[in-house]
Amino acid sequence: MSNKDKGYEKDYSEESFWEKAGKYAKIAGKEVIELALKLYFAARKPETPAWAKTVIYGALGYFIVPLDAIPDMAPVVGYLDDLGVLTAAFATCAMYIDEDVNNKAKQKIKDWFGDD
Repeated sequence: MSNKDKGYEKDYSEESFWEKAGKYAKIAGKEVIELALKLYFAARKPETPAWAKTVIYGALGYFIVPLDAIPDMAPVVGYLDDLGVLTAAFATCAMYIDEDVNNKAKQKIKDWFGDD
């Protein structure tokens, strides 16, 4: 495996998803993070078909990519492009977002944001 491939694996891994989601949860906001979590947990289900996992992993890959169309650190608008990509993937794969997925996402949101 080349060094270039190792960098790709580091940037687009489960670990990098959790790192970015946890680190920027409050900056990105509940809406973005909750969508990302629902997609993540839906992709982890064995019964989610490969085509849906491909859509989901593409959207999550965009969310964790180091470079964005709109830099994530830009005030207010930094996560709007991420929200758009995640929303499109959610709409495409909504049939795989079940009660279990929703509960897992809600629990993680509660862990990060507390009770609101």
